[in-house]
Amino acid sequence: MLQWSARSPQLWHELVNHEVCVTSRDQQRFEGRVFTVDPVSASVVLLSVQENERPSVRGILGHAVTDVQILRRGTEETERQMKSIFLPDRAQILSAEELKSRRESLRLWLEKNRVPVTEDGEILRVANALTISAPYRPGDCSSANEIILARIQSLVQSTPGAEHTPQSQTHQ
Repeated sequence: MLQWSARSPQLWHELVNHEVCVTSRDQQRFEGRVFTVDPVSASVVLLSVQENERPSVRGILGHAVTDVQILRRGTEETERQMKSIFLPDRAQILSAEELKSRRESLRLWLEKNRVPVTEDGEILRVANALTISAPYRPGDCSSANEIILARIQSLVQSTPGAEHTPQSQTHQ
């Protein structure tokens, strides 16, 4: 059987949104929905939502994971629920059509400013150095390169006709 840390990121990604039981080397068991798996460390981030309680997030380090079993498959509703916990309130009220319109408007604005941009599903990719996720505001930009991040955030902020709220927080 293939060790957890030796599996491919694609196999890890297939677990996102599913309710799983993670077993660690010391035989501890952790249950929750897979929010993400870090492709570098193979660490698993589980989200548990109990009724009338605040959601809890638990990270299990990849080197400690020995087994992951799917308990229940995720649905569109569970995916929407997980996203609603982490997305800003404003992003939750935008329809899929509004998000598509914002993405298209931003893509055209970036192209007009001679920025190489491609669409990868719902994510905009800028020169393989930066990503912009929904709802496509300056704070939704993510890059390890601070210079590129600042310049693209400035362009996103200046998109004509777009309503952007100031974002003091940046993602790296």
